Amino acid sequence: MKVHWFQHVDFEGLGSIADWLQQRGYEVSCTRLFADELPPAAGTYDWLIVMGGPMGVDDEVAFPWLVTEKRAIREAVDAGKVILGICLGAQLIAAVLGAKVASNGQKEIGWFDVRLTQNAALSPFFVDFKDIFPAFHWHGDRFSCPPRALRIALSAACDQQAFVYDERVLGLQFHLETTEETAQALIAHCAVELAESGPAIQAAGQMLAQPVRFAQLNRLMDALLGRMAEAVERRT
Repeated sequence: MKVHWFQHVDFEGLGSIADWLQQRGYEVSCTRLFADELPPAAGTYDWLIVMGGPMGVDDEVAFPWLVTEKRAIREAVDAGKVILGICLGAQLIAAVLGAKVASNGQKEIGWFDVRLTQNAALSPFFVDFKDIFPAFHWHGDRFSCPPRALRIALSAACDQQAFVYDERVLGLQFHLETTEETAQALIAHCAVELAESGPAIQAAGQMLAQPVRFAQLNRLMDALLGRMAEAVERRT
């Protein structure tokens, strides 16, 4: 299986997803958009993963490669590829599918519960999930649910946390791939956001206080990746 992923900043990578892919011997390639690398044609891979980043989907003046990336995501959607988007990645996919992406009204940073909607029972991606589970968050924007997509999850601070489109495209506003190391990287590079006050912004020490939570989080990521891999196999 050939997996390609889009990276937006050097300090935000695949997290636990990298180990999961390596353990299965998948062929993995990456486009570092921040380094002005060009995405490959959709026909060269089976599965696309679009990761997070601190920029917004409409910041095309500051980050002109966003135009190229959106075009590449559109190509992957039209080619029938299985696609996973996380945080900014989910917002970009939602925008490509015709949904609005805007400020969430408050930032959500740290560990907060996510609750599945009734639609989650319609998607095999979430078979392994409880109705309510803790997840790691770091975002200030939100997507609306794209047309013809299923709204899958919400949290107290954000009513749009996940969507599934065409049984093969999944957008997650929250993070399941975060490890203790990648959380530390976010804290180091985005510390200015932690200086803000808000009901859904946790301090760095609070986010790192219980390392065992990252292992539990990553097990959910593993289960979800397994379900998505099955979708890829059904299409190849």
